[in-house]
Amino acid sequence: MSSIRLDSKQYFTTSGLVIGYALCSSLLAVINKFAITKFNYPGLLTALQYLTSAVGVWVLGKLGFLHHDPFIYATAKKFLPAAFVFYLAIFTNTNLLRHANVDTFIVFRSCTPLLVAIADTAFRHQPCPSKLTFGSLLIILGGAVGYVATDSAFTLTAYSWAFAYLVTITTEMVYIKHMVTNLGLNTWGFVLYNNLISLILAPAFWFITGEYVDVFSALGSSKGDWFQYDAFYAVSLSCVFGFLISFFGFAARKAISATAFTVTGVVNKFLTVAINVVIWDKHANPFGLVCLLFTISGGVLYQQSVSGVGSAPSTADKPTGNDNDPEDNRGKPGKLSSV
Repeated sequence: MSSIRLDSKQYFTTSGLVIGYALCSSLLAVINKFAITKFNYPGLLTALQYLTSAVGVWVLGKLGFLHHDPFIYATAKKFLPAAFVFYLAIFTNTNLLRHANVDTFIVFRSCTPLLVAIADTAFRHQPCPSKLTFGSLLIILGGAVGYVATDSAFTLTAYSWAFAYLVTITTEMVYIKHMVTNLGLNTWGFVLYNNLISLILAPAFWFITGEYVDVFSALGSSKGDWFQYDAFYAVSLSCVFGFLISFFGFAARKAISATAFTVTGVVNKFLTVAINVVIWDKHANPFGLVCLLFTISGGVLYQQSVSGVGSAPSTADKPTGNDNDPEDNRGKPGKLSSV
């Protein structure tokens, strides 16, 4: 009887973790789009997300809910290049959501296996993709080309940020994973170092991009009425979900198999598309949505073709940044950036 109770408790715990991860992952891109719509300062928004994640890990570590490596200057110095690329990936991700809809983000995020496969073959001397893998990459490419060709919201600015995001996230997947694994950090240590160093880097980007001018101008023109509840709630929701996905992603990865975790990540993308279509009009036209689903399906085939292949460039076993995925990526363990 006690064994049945234990199994039942474990089942509900595992189900709760998977559902929590699915909700956070599928909602985060939409929430980030909502946040950047209400709070049009991408550099400051990402800094607040880094602050929330770094403080959250530190506080939960002090309370004994998790264990993270201590922040040491020598390790931080070695980690700096990884954090810099991570910051660029999240920064370009946020600016992409600022200028384009969520569907465009998902299309370009789904194209990463194509560039990762090319980069692994060209620079890391990995074997050429199998026929099934190559076919899935062609499906991804075809869906992406069809989406771009029919995107009525196409702008040079939006797609410039999209290509910048694609380059930085591919660099993070191919190069940074290899570099940071040699530092010996645990998952929460990775999250702490990633977010804290990124927070330190944030002011430099505010000045480089000139965003600080916009912030001070907005404060000066508000005449004391600078606090807006809708922007506050949107930013708070984005920060909270950015941290929650770190917890649920890590916990769900430990509770279920790698294959189940990958399938959950794929389902999350379809949920994101469905939610995005239902809640507002910031989405692609019907043909664009078909191309988007075509691209995601290519990603599913890609995952199937590389599962069990040791040399395959998979993101399913690596800690990465905010899905905020970041679809969801703020230095999160696990998927957060699922293919």
